[in-house]
Amino acid sequence: MSSLDGEYRVPSHPKYTATESLAVLFHGGMHSVNGKTGLALARFAPERVKVMIDSESAGQSLKALTGIPLEHDIPIVATAQEALRHQPEVLAIGIAPSGGKLPVAWQNDLVAAVKGGMSILNGLHTRLEGHPELTPHLGDKQFIWDIRVEPANLPIGSGAARLLNCQRVLFVGTDMAVGKMSAAIALHRAAKNRGLRSKFIATGQTGIMLEGDGIPLDGIRIDFASGSVQQEVVTAAQTHEIVFVEGQGSLLNPASTATLPLLRGTQPTHLILVHKAAFTHLKDFPWITVPPLKEVVTMYETVVRAAGAFYPAKVAGIALNSIGLTDAEAAYECARITAETGLPCQDVVRFGGQGLLSAIR
Repeated sequence: MSSLDGEYRVPSHPKYTATESLAVLFHGGMHSVNGKTGLALARFAPERVKVMIDSESAGQSLKALTGIPLEHDIPIVATAQEALRHQPEVLAIGIAPSGGKLPVAWQNDLVAAVKGGMSILNGLHTRLEGHPELTPHLGDKQFIWDIRVEPANLPIGSGAARLLNCQRVLFVGTDMAVGKMSAAIALHRAAKNRGLRSKFIATGQTGIMLEGDGIPLDGIRIDFASGSVQQEVVTAAQTHEIVFVEGQGSLLNPASTATLPLLRGTQPTHLILVHKAAFTHLKDFPWITVPPLKEVVTMYETVVRAAGAFYPAKVAGIALNSIGLTDAEAAYECARITAETGLPCQDVVRFGGQGLLSAIR
């Protein structure tokens, strides 16, 4: 499974354990899809997030601003210097500005964080390791991890994952940013709670920050994309009976490039379709209509089968992102979608993933 150039290494950082306490740099991301990394860290690792840094929302309640059901609210401060009072160990860049580049205005926060003893998790395309303003201030135990760097010695895809014994669940969507990662984590945690040997395979920077390993798929050259996914699945299958692979993009979105490598590399045994409630048109392409979900299911099942060349996976269920709806409205919408498609439908983040997990198992 390795390439001819050397041994493939798992994309992780030797000093990062995914247990460190976090400060999340979140300037202007509170009400923007660009801030989904910071919001996901607060939702799925609230015990680790000690403070949010957002000059626009300093002093306000994160719970009230976002609706995330936090047991204990997370304070919001204006600068990294103020965040040091909360003694975080790592600064995670929780927002992705347009183009993935580092705004000049944020550099003061990064310098203050490093000088104050924090390491940096960087999910931007701009590389920070070796930065002349940061590196001189790093202590022996500090690090800067540029997550979106292509790992060494990637293999090319061969379809080998279809020979594995583990269940391979891939999350696909009606668009980008509809909640594929959130649904994957929710079902992974449901599987762990059921006592299954489960693994969440992260394919984007947010999932990698949460899990501690994974592949930055949008930072990998297209020739090696399916092979990188395949290698992660093959590695996970050695010690796990079920793997949940974070989806990226959508076959419906003309700007998306990651869905096909995920289908090819994972060779999924099951698909979970992720859809946002009341979502009728693509967010960035409003002239593109989302087809009836039954047609979307057929499309994904047809493509993943590849005329018989790949594993003939079926959509096992639909994970609904019901943000903005009440519990009663969400339950009604799930029932409506089940009636329309004949498939089980749940908001696995809001209500838990045991129902869809049963459909998979």
